[in-house]
Amino acid sequence: MIKDQHNNTVSGGTPEAVRLLDEATHAFNIYCGDPMDFLDQALHIAPAFAMAYIAKAHLFVSSSEPGAIAQARLQIDSARQLKLNERESSHLRALEWVVKGEWSQAALALDWHNIRYPNDMLALQSGHLLDFFRGNAHNLRDRIARVLPRWSASMPGYPIVLGMHAFGLEECGNYGRAEEQGRKAVALEPLDCWAHHAVTHVMEMQGRSADGIGWMIAREPFWADEDNGFKVHNWWHRALFHMDLGQFDEALALYDGPIREAQNALALELVDASSLLWRLALSGVDVEDRWQELADAWRAHADGKTYAFNDWHATMAYLGAGRTTDLATLKIQLRSSAAENGEASRWIRDYSLPLIEGFDAFWHEDYDKASELLFSARHIANAFGGSHAQRDIIDWTLTEAAVRGGFTDLATALVDERLVQKPYSHINREFYARALRNDAAVQQARVQSGHRSVFSNS
Repeated sequence: MIKDQHNNTVSGGTPEAVRLLDEATHAFNIYCGDPMDFLDQALHIAPAFAMAYIAKAHLFVSSSEPGAIAQARLQIDSARQLKLNERESSHLRALEWVVKGEWSQAALALDWHNIRYPNDMLALQSGHLLDFFRGNAHNLRDRIARVLPRWSASMPGYPIVLGMHAFGLEECGNYGRAEEQGRKAVALEPLDCWAHHAVTHVMEMQGRSADGIGWMIAREPFWADEDNGFKVHNWWHRALFHMDLGQFDEALALYDGPIREAQNALALELVDASSLLWRLALSGVDVEDRWQELADAWRAHADGKTYAFNDWHATMAYLGAGRTTDLATLKIQLRSSAAENGEASRWIRDYSLPLIEGFDAFWHEDYDKASELLFSARHIANAFGGSHAQRDIIDWTLTEAAVRGGFTDLATALVDERLVQKPYSHINREFYARALRNDAAVQQARVQSGHRSVFSNS
């Protein structure tokens, strides 16, 4: 029997093909290199190597892109024709759920899989990413906690497991342990950009922006290499630190430089670009000439059915670029998908459409409608994906709507909430000052017009 580096038995492989699978898994772990190339080489050597097809399917699924989901189905079909052991069949059952749009069923299948095969690194990382894509903070932490005692420092990939645990701890608000675990992971594997990113999230959530910039600069050689598939997201984090310090020129320079200069068309990178440009626009930075390129890039990804989180971010670009036709087309598809059964359709119906309508209302200066929609959505939106740092754009936009709309009670309440977590944030302090300045003039205009809102002050 041939086994991989984590002692899992594989079917249809050769020693060299399995070595290439291990190389692909490591590249996936640290988001460096091209895992697909390793897997293609493995299949050239061993065409009946089931885990190579299965690994390719996991990689395609993790991109959250419509075309990649179709490619994942092809890999699943190829693997299904082969003789599989029980572990490999278990992988396929999970993958079949996710390509149907049933992300939580897939994650649950991998929960059971990881309990039975705690040292299956591919399943562990894929399950962790599914937890991220569906915004399940507890399982981001607990999926890893359940298997961590079955790992040791002598095993390949141990730092990767620590890094995933660190991110789960951070998303659950256990910042001290998260930072400790993340720093331990990068000390053991400096190229683990997910662990680096976990510590970065701790600093973001605690409002330690100067610390965050120092952390990013000191470790830049490890996470910003050209071959690093996660570099754009880490540059995005550094831009957020600059924004929180009021350094908008620096954030815009990062957008024009490492975040968007290559004009890559990966959905994960487009999400970062949209959310950063939206934040800059809300902060009064002139970004208008940048929206068009970004909107063009989104057209291949925003299909209104694959992943609602992406469609919401495409909406930001369409609004910024004035692409009313593109946005109308996307909304039609979203409403059609929302009428169907399944989890992906429920996400669209319950989370994506209200957010999109709220952002649309905000962009068109209907701050009353925007405040109502976003206030209702802010605490349930975590059920359809992303991290707390990514979803903060909802509260940011809601607070801006309350400030611009003169809903001072709401605006100050939201800012008080934000200041608890980030008391020195330039953004939050500006919100407060603007809310108080805006109050008298907007309230007087509202009285004269006879307009009242559920958010209007008495």
